[in-house]
Amino acid sequence: MIKDMAARVVDFTLCKIAVFITGIRPSEQLKQMSDLTPKIYYANHTSHGDFLLIFVSMPYKLRKQIRPVAGADYWTKGKIRPFLAKHVFNMFLIDRKSKNPLEFIEKMSEALKTHSLIIFPEGTRKVDDDIEIGNFKSGIYRLAKANPNVNLVPLWISNIQNVLPKGFCLPIPLICDICVGDEFRYENEDKFEFLAKAKEALLSLKKDEK
Repeated sequence: MIKDMAARVVDFTLCKIAVFITGIRPSEQLKQMSDLTPKIYYANHTSHGDFLLIFVSMPYKLRKQIRPVAGADYWTKGKIRPFLAKHVFNMFLIDRKSKNPLEFIEKMSEALKTHSLIIFPEGTRKVDDDIEIGNFKSGIYRLAKANPNVNLVPLWISNIQNVLPKGFCLPIPLICDICVGDEFRYENEDKFEFLAKAKEALLSLKKDEK
């Protein structure tokens, strides 16, 4: 009970801080997302703050049905991170060094029966400013193929890499935004066709913001 109350306080506080620093506001598309049907949300990955920006941009009721997928090696260290991962963000933690990645696809598929997931197909943060987006790992393809009835939703995050640049401990106040793309599903494509489709759906949102 105490942990639940503390989690709500931390949730509220983090949302206010994130909104203050980034100026992010729930887009009309996100505000109108009242459908709690499990989906696979995926986004570009340029900062440790990416998932938090998505998280705070969604209505409270919706984000309580969403589990960000993250590395257990980072979020199980210390005392604060495990609390945030479990009680505030309800994260789905994975072992990024696992020799059996298909095991996590099965577990994520099980999670999709009740919750949506937020994933970052690049697998790690993009640090090369000369490329728009890194290559997608095969995980998103395997997850979509294992769950053909689950919709995928592309989300393009803009400017967050400048709020929390690599090597900086404190954020720099800047305006950020999230563009939401059209939902789609896996349609029996092979891996390369599907990854190309998913990547283009995401990149098209960057083009739309210009």
